[in-house]
Amino acid sequence: MDKIIIGNLEMCNLPEFGISDLEIRVDTGAKTSSLHVDNIIRFKKKGKPWVKFDLHPDIHNVETVVQCSACLDDIRRIKSSNGKTEQRYVIKTQITVGDISWPIEITLSDRSDMSYLMLLGREALGEQFLVDPSKTFLISSKN
Repeated sequence: MDKIIIGNLEMCNLPEFGISDLEIRVDTGAKTSSLHVDNIIRFKKKGKPWVKFDLHPDIHNVETVVQCSACLDDIRRIKSSNGKTEQRYVIKTQITVGDISWPIEITLSDRSDMSYLMLLGREALGEQFLVDPSKTFLISSKN
């Protein structure tokens, strides 16, 4: 199978959360994908652990808030870009980039000091993509 070349920035949809046109940074240095969220609350739904959280899909308008919930898949110790290890909740959800949709794992984190709300890491890229770091929006378009 031919690999699809993507840029270091792409637009994605997270349909299970009703999120579209979220700008993501493709980061081959990150193993796991991460998403900036606020107000994480753990709860039980039908006896299973879930999390609810607030997502700000528009980085330029933090007043826009989408309240989301997802089944908690795992809790992992993740080393962040500043070298500190922290415990993060892990969820699974569908992602769509361009015309391609697939399931990924995402850690929920405080990325408020970062330029992008979401990083797409190596595990999510799988073996279907190659990244051209000199290009942006190769399979998706920025509105």
